Amino acid sequence: MEELGAMSRRSILKSALGALGALLAGGAARASGGGASGAPAGGVEPLSLPLEAWRKRLTPEQYRVLFEEDTERPYSSPLEKEKREGTFVCAACHLPLFESSAKFESGTGWPSFLRPIEGHVATKRDFKLLLPRTEYHCARCGGHQGHVFNDGPPPTGQRWCNNGVALRFVPAGEPLPPLVS
Repeated sequence: MEELGAMSRRSILKSALGALGALLAGGAARASGGGASGAPAGGVEPLSLPLEAWRKRLTPEQYRVLFEEDTERPYSSPLEKEKREGTFVCAACHLPLFESSAKFESGTGWPSFLRPIEGHVATKRDFKLLLPRTEYHCARCGGHQGHVFNDGPPPTGQRWCNNGVALRFVPAGEPLPPLVS
């Protein structure tokens, strides 16, 4: 009986913390003017497709990361070691998100960048691990890309840590893919 009481208290505490996190995350997303709220960011026109349409267009892993906010295994993406000049675009809608000149080797197991292309990502607070983090999404399709941390190198001091499966690399000199409509 003692064990059941402890489990109930733990469940209540988890639920309460989750609700508080959701409430705070919603306020932070509204305050940042983007994220999952669907508000245009930096002049990017949002694209709204049903989840089933995304599920048909993407691999199962891409769908889980982009639209269920999952995280790929570290060191599993070939984009982590990508060093050529080019552009990293959203794997779902093809909006350019990062230039290769902003990429750096973070040693974390995920592609990392100093900064995104201005106006092409939207942020919101994430409390999934209880401690607040800043999550970012493609400003066009809302696809989850990763999290931004304040432990990067100069000049920004930021590390935009991205799931490789959520990106597609386009080498310099090749045309960018057309935006998905």
